[in-house]
Amino acid sequence: MTGVDVIIAALAAGAAAGSTDVAKSAISDAYIELKSQLRRRLNGRARAQEALEAAETEPDQWQTIVGDDLAESGADADEQVISTARRLLRLAESDEARASRYRVSADNAKGVQVGDHNTQTNTFS
Repeated sequence: MTGVDVIIAALAAGAAAGSTDVAKSAISDAYIELKSQLRRRLNGRARAQEALEAAETEPDQWQTIVGDDLAESGADADEQVISTARRLLRLAESDEARASRYRVSADNAKGVQVGDHNTQTNTFS
């Protein structure tokens, strides 16, 4: 995954926010920090700045616009930017894992257990 790919994935994950209040806060803070770092890097690139702001509203359109500018500005090689993007991705991935961990569809099922370390004992007579 290139630096541009990491940054774009992190921006997309940050725009989606978290599923719990704590996760939303942590993800939001990292997302704001990443966008702030990118604004500095993209200074003087009006089209990229506008695309960065549109990331939350037009996810399909901004990625191609901002991708080239991220590489040209050096943001894709900036360790601070990449570190923040990776942290944001970790937060978003762990939140998504927690949120979807027990999504279970057990329509018409019998004897189903959901969760960790469960024990089921059946006694037939």
